[in-house]
Amino acid sequence: MNQAPGMEDEIVIYRRLRMNYFCHMRIRKTVSPNRAVAYWVLGGTIMLMIQVMLGGITRLTGSGLSITEWNVITGVVPPLHNQEWMLEFDKYKQTPQYQLLNTGFSLSDFKFIFFWEWFHRFWARLVGVVFIVGFVYLLLKRKMKTEMIRPLLILFLLGALQGAIGWIMVVSGLTGDALYVKPAKLALHFVFAMGLISYAFWFALQLLYPVTRIRNARSLRRFSVALLVLIFIQVSYGALMAGHKAAAVAPTWPTINGDWIPASLFKSSPWVLNLVENTICIQFIHRGLAYLIFVGILIWTVLLFSSGLLRYERTKLVAPLGLVCIQVLLGILTLLLSPGIVANHWVFFDWFALLHQITGMLLLLSLVYAVYMLRPGRIK
Repeated sequence: MNQAPGMEDEIVIYRRLRMNYFCHMRIRKTVSPNRAVAYWVLGGTIMLMIQVMLGGITRLTGSGLSITEWNVITGVVPPLHNQEWMLEFDKYKQTPQYQLLNTGFSLSDFKFIFFWEWFHRFWARLVGVVFIVGFVYLLLKRKMKTEMIRPLLILFLLGALQGAIGWIMVVSGLTGDALYVKPAKLALHFVFAMGLISYAFWFALQLLYPVTRIRNARSLRRFSVALLVLIFIQVSYGALMAGHKAAAVAPTWPTINGDWIPASLFKSSPWVLNLVENTICIQFIHRGLAYLIFVGILIWTVLLFSSGLLRYERTKLVAPLGLVCIQVLLGILTLLLSPGIVANHWVFFDWFALLHQITGMLLLLSLVYAVYMLRPGRIK
């Protein structure tokens, strides 16, 4: 029986779509044989992200130096009566931040900043408890495979190291004439947190999607890695912006106080100090990286849709485009609100700064996801 013109092509297309569908179903059936461990690691990743958000709130409220000691066990319980509160308040009064900045603080003011720093530390302890209890439980239930032990131990050690870096950062603001923690140590603490979250997320992806993709997208993956490196550099400069409160020195856009290239970019000597201490230079680099990442993700998205990947594969990888657009908009709004254009400007600035941080974290993880899912290989 003769087929109508064009029908043969439609049959070929139908067969290809059907084959792609069954290949996709085969991937889904082979995905996540270690689902319990994967969800536990994902839960820990989300808790780490909340920890970073709490760190942002602690920084924005100036709460980071309110607790002057690191008591791993006894510090779990906050002061319970007035005498204990006064003891903690007296310790805070010995810090440079109180003596030079917050001398008018009442006990209620101190309780406010104390709460955020205490909660930030409490949540860090809770992350550790969830990790240890979950590890022992899954081990006893024989859900844990031998090859999972090493990555989990690395994850635990990285978490412990992050806690140590956090305390070193706090100590940097308790001596001399420091009003806040040292910006470089704040940046180290934040970037290390991003690395820890990325490692945990990557391990969760390995557990959920042990099967590599059918198609090979080497060039797109290399581009993804380059963007990921740029974003890591960018978040470090975001932390330097926060530590130096650099938004307030040039709260204009698109120029920097009327200049496209400020004359004071390299005013410090040696010039390398400008990269971490000169607020104008830090803001210039932060803006430049933002533009570069924005254009890079636009190009990356165009390449994604012309790469030959299946539709459902492309759909899972479009998140970076939406996130980078939101991130740029939030960055501009945070910058413009920093000097106080509107009443109660600090409230608006704090919220936009926090949203800016959260979106940056999600953008980073969306590129981690892309790098993982675009790795070369075929179904095993």
